[in-house]
Amino acid sequence: MAEWAFSPKVTISSIAGETRNPYNLEHVPAGSSGGTGAAVAANFGLVGLGTDTGNSIRGPSSHNALVGFRSTLGLTSRHGIIPLYLRNDVGGPMTRTVADAARILEVIAGPDPNDALTKYSEGKVPENYRQFLDKDGLKGARIGVLRILSDVDPDPQVTTLFEQAIADLRELGAEVLDPVDIPQFDSLRRGQWCPVFHDDLNEYLADQGDNVPVKNLMEIMASGKYSDYIKEDLDYFAGRLVNEEPLDRPCESPFEDPKRIAFREAIVTVMDSLDLGAIIYPSWNHPPAKIGDTEGYKGDNSQVIAPHTGQPAFTVPMGYTYDDLPAGLQFVGRMFDEPTLIRYAYAYEQGTKHRKTPVLFPKLEEK
Repeated sequence: MAEWAFSPKVTISSIAGETRNPYNLEHVPAGSSGGTGAAVAANFGLVGLGTDTGNSIRGPSSHNALVGFRSTLGLTSRHGIIPLYLRNDVGGPMTRTVADAARILEVIAGPDPNDALTKYSEGKVPENYRQFLDKDGLKGARIGVLRILSDVDPDPQVTTLFEQAIADLRELGAEVLDPVDIPQFDSLRRGQWCPVFHDDLNEYLADQGDNVPVKNLMEIMASGKYSDYIKEDLDYFAGRLVNEEPLDRPCESPFEDPKRIAFREAIVTVMDSLDLGAIIYPSWNHPPAKIGDTEGYKGDNSQVIAPHTGQPAFTVPMGYTYDDLPAGLQFVGRMFDEPTLIRYAYAYEQGTKHRKTPVLFPKLEEK
């Protein structure tokens, strides 16, 4: 994965170098869990797990024609995850099918005494998630299109795929409301990130006992053992530590932070008023960038809503752009309403069958 999960754009390791997209080796797999995304897409493994702070399950899943589940914050335990921003971090499945993602979610969902945030999942985990794999799951569904994200400098080929996805949803039985507007969306989305990486990381390292080779961020900085492309980020957090810069406000969870609650309530209020089961937009408005093309890294929509509101957000393959480069359709739902998103995602997947195996990495044959 991208070192310290710092990059939604690329996956570069100081040990193994740069990960490439199995659908076109001249392009990136996104990040930070791009290694997992590329490996599962290339049939190196059956399923994978990513950790999503803002994009890192859904971005690589979108770029690699996979299904990626970022579940409700608090549904799965964060215990053991090396944090980027712990109040955003979610571990979840990256798989070739919605059914496989549902199976993984059954294993990892539920309360964990090692993560206090999972107390919010008590009583909200169904007996299993496979029961919601319904090919007719879109019949009677009401889904809203969030044009404020889909129409921001989109690539025309992604736009074409997204418009076809809307048509497919309607063909599969959904009523699609287009567009749906969230009052004060732009102002509510701003100022949601909180620079607490150094605090979260130092606490994580302290919990590992005496056998770890480094004890805090400053020791990592002094070692020089990290990729050059993350130096600017590490310098920023180290500078905050050295200068003891205070935070603008407390960095609380989406269950306690008034700013986050306000953002979520604005979205859910509109969903309730229109009786929507989900809102949709492209996971990225642009195809995967070329390796080394810093100007091509644009169009990431995944960091805007779910990381801050805590809502579940799933991405599913919606087709291919230039040179067989994948694109993803994202569904966002209400807190702990994974069952509805599974119904929608599965019905869309089964009704469109977009995913295909990369030409360079054919499916393994049974012997």
